[in-house]
Order: sequence, then structure tokens, then C-alpha cells
Amino acid sequence: MARRLTTFSKLLITLLILAVIFFAGKWVLDNTALGSTIKDKAEETAQSAGDNGSSSSSNDATAKQQNNSSKNNARSNNNSQDDENTLKVQLVSWGGYAPGLYFNEGAQANERSRFYKDYGIKVDFRLENDLLNAMDAWIADEYDIIVQTADAFPLYTAPAEINALKPKAFIQVDWSRGGDAIIVKRGINTINDLKGKTIAVAVPSPAQTLLITSLEAAGLNYDDVKVIKTTDNLKAAELFRSSKDVDAAVVWSPDDILATRDVQGSKILLTTENQSHVIADIMLAKEDVINNKRKMFDAFYEGWMKGVAEMKNPSNQTKAAKYLAELNGVSVDDAKGMMSVVHWTGHGDNMNFFGLNNDYKGQKGQDLYAKMSKNFVKTGDAENEAPSWRTVINTGSMQAADSKLTGAKYGAEKSKAFTPATETVKKSAPIAVKPVSINFPSGQFELTENAKTIIDFQFADVAKSFANSRIRVEGNTDNVGGRAMNMSLSEKRAKSVANYLEKAYGMAANKFVIIGNGPDKPVKGCETNATDECKSKNRRTEFQIIAN
Repeated sequence: MARRLTTFSKLLITLLILAVIFFAGKWVLDNTALGSTIKDKAEETAQSAGDNGSSSSSNDATAKQQNNSSKNNARSNNNSQDDENTLKVQLVSWGGYAPGLYFNEGAQANERSRFYKDYGIKVDFRLENDLLNAMDAWIADEYDIIVQTADAFPLYTAPAEINALKPKAFIQVDWSRGGDAIIVKRGINTINDLKGKTIAVAVPSPAQTLLITSLEAAGLNYDDVKVIKTTDNLKAAELFRSSKDVDAAVVWSPDDILATRDVQGSKILLTTENQSHVIADIMLAKEDVINNKRKMFDAFYEGWMKGVAEMKNPSNQTKAAKYLAELNGVSVDDAKGMMSVVHWTGHGDNMNFFGLNNDYKGQKGQDLYAKMSKNFVKTGDAENEAPSWRTVINTGSMQAADSKLTGAKYGAEKSKAFTPATETVKKSAPIAVKPVSINFPSGQFELTENAKTIIDFQFADVAKSFANSRIRVEGNTDNVGGRAMNMSLSEKRAKSVANYLEKAYGMAANKFVIIGNGPDKPVKGCETNATDECKSKNRRTEFQIIAN
């Protein structure tokens, strides 16, 4: 005869059933794709609720960002300071880091992270926008990895006390594509118009690089403008708004839009969408840390590259934006805006940037690093030039991953495809104009070896940094000979220059707009070609950067 269950027995069985349900549910949440999706949906709902109820003022956003930074650092110090299986990575408020946050399932070291599931390591991302604080913490081994840009990297490698730690760049994260800009007040329409003007610039920083390389595109240098030094780009934007003596400023997005909106008659003159290959974000670590944690760095690089490849999926970008928003204390929409002004660099891009692809002829890390190493000495921001690029990089992780990261999704960014120039494009206003004297034998249009060298030294770097912009090449002559002959000759000479840049540097033919002016556009003051000096000035080639 069956016995009845006692009240206690019923309670015990109920508790056992509930325990089984609880642990089964927890297992599903932590170990299955369905569980991950449920968590993501829950977090998105919470984020949405927070966004809808929050203030949109910049002060509130800044306070939230600082609070998040403090929480992140406190959390990281408590949870992973002594965890030898955790890479501690400093980040700044920038959209280029979205792929890493996405692959890590957020900023915090966690076991849902793909870094952990696929490679068995943990990654702890910490927000620290003060680069001096970050440097001090890195020196003290509080960070394994810190961020910088390739152009500013000489400031880390030139000082003997820092170089003694053997900092090594090991990954390129992105190219700035609209995230940095030069804004100007009324009456300034080209970079050439900046001559003699007062410009607010964060020093030392990538803002200097953008300004210096832009001035080069107009045949100017740093001494041709008056620089007001600021500690950061936000202060540069504020000076642009508040001081009538400041004619221009180098700023970050969205301050280019906000500041020009506040100043009547001002505008955005140039961004890194135009000058697309000049500011490249990198990560660096001490040589001994890389060597001691080689497998972890290999996993970090490979995982990050997988994250970049998966960013091509819009739903993954949305997920990344959520994590970027959480780290920076901003809305998801603002995070998406941060992501829209960068190009995340994949494995193929890294191979190109670090000089491991011999066929690549575009802008490399070495180009930016060497150029700014010299410029920082000229501007007084460094006492001596930095050691060579080859001695301050570590490509072990990308070489280890090369046989694994194959296929189109890991390939390098393709060069921009330019369509043939329309009449509107041919006549469009330039961003910058750079006259270059290229000598041709009388009546000839073929380039001499000397002429090629002049192009190499005076314009090739400009053309590479403005890889996504068109270049109008205008040939000009003096008044010797018939006009019709000079018109034809000047066009052929301009075409010869463009052909050389195409072949020597792999640039697209349609990137160039060829114009032959003949004798019709003499240099100011030399309209009559009265002297041999004036005739020489008029026999020139002009390079004009145009945005279209």
C-alpha cells in the first residue's frame, strides 16, 4: 500500500525541483548562445531605460563618464590586480575600441568573453583619458597595454627614461576617419589661408600632426602660423568659441560640429575623412611584458582581429555600441556616433601598416612615426629624435596569426574607387594648394629622374595621407611659344606627374584631375613674364587637394 508523503517530504522535493531549475537555467544563461542573447536583451532594455531617463547635457555625460572610469578602475583593481591570466588594458573615449569590447562582452574581465572562451585568457579594459596618468600607471605595471597614436609614439620612445622600458607597438587599432578636424572662422577657405593666423592646438598630441601635415599640403610649415598651445582638444574648441583672437582650432568630433554651430560664419575646413591616413591608433606594451605573456598577447591580437572582422555585421555593431556606451557613460546613439568616425583596421591592414607586406605602397606606421619624430624636435616638444621604427615595434603576434586569419574578411581595406571626374569636380574649390617646381626640358613633358625625386620629397607623403581625396594636378607654362602648344604641353606635363604617382605609389588613375593651363595662370607679380626668374616661377606644377 502506497504511503502518503509528509509535509516535510513535499517541501524537500519542491526545493530540489527548484534547485534543479535554477542551476539548469544558470547553465543555459552562462554557456549557450540562447543564454547570451537573453542577457544581451536584458542589458539593452536596462540601457534603454537609463538613456530615456538621463539628461543629455554635456556636463552630465562628463560626470557619468568620470564615474564610470572610477568604477572601472576600482573594479579592476579589486578583481584582477593579482590575476596573472588577465591583461589589463587602458582605453580612452574613442570609437576605435569597439571591436575589442564586443569580443570581450564588455569592459570587465569575465568568463562570457570570447577571449576567455576561445583562448582561456581574461581582458580587463579600463577607461583613463588622462594620458599622463596612464603613462605613470603603465610604468608602475598597473597596465599591461596602453593606447597612443603612431604619430605621437615618438614622444614615448625618445625620452631615455621611458625608452629604457622598451615600449613596443604591437597592433594598429584604427584610422581616424572624421574624428579629428580643423575648424576655421569666416574668411578662411583653404589651408593656404591659415598663413599668419592664430590656431588653438593641443600640444603635444595628434592634433599637431593633423595641423603639420595639412600645412605641408599647402606648402606651409609650423612656423607660418601662430600656435596657442592647450592641454587638450576640448580647451582648443572652447578657445575657438570664446576668443576673438583665435582664427582656427584643431578639435575632435563632435566639437567640430558644436563649436562651428556656436560661432557665426565659422566652418569645418578639413577632417580626417579628407586626410584619411594620418592619425592611426595603436597599442603598446613593454617588451618584457610581451615576451613573458606571449601566448596572451597572441590571443589578444587574434581575438581583436576576429572582432574587427565581425564588425561588418550591423547587429554586432549594435552590440559593440552598447558596451562602448557603458564604458564611457554615454547613450548608445552617442556611442554609434563615436564608432562612425573611425575605420577599424583588420589583420591585412596591420600587415601593411607594420611593413610586413612588401607590395603595399600606401601610408605606413614608419612614415608617420619618422615624420613626427623630426617635427617634435623642430617644435621643441622633444629634445632628440626617437629611435627607428623597426626597434620600437613587435610584430610577433600578427605573424603568428597570419596563417589563421585568412580570407576576404581579414583582408586589408581596399583603395577608394574614384569615378572619372565630372566638370563640377574639375572646377570645385580646393582644400589646399601646393605649388611644386618641376623642371622639364624645353618642349618636353617626360619626367627626369630629378623631377621624380622632387615629387617623392615634396608631394608623395601628402598624396598618401590624403588617400581618400582627389588631387587636381595643374600644369603651367611661361609665355614662350604659341599658346596652343603651351596648352597641350602643360596638360601632358600634368599627366606625366599623375602617371608617376600612379605607378610609383599605387594610386588610382581617377584620383587625379588633370588640368593644363598653359600660360593663362601666371604667378602673381609675374603676369608679363618679364624676367627669367618670373618665367621659371610660371613653369610650375600645382597640386590641389579637393574633397569631392
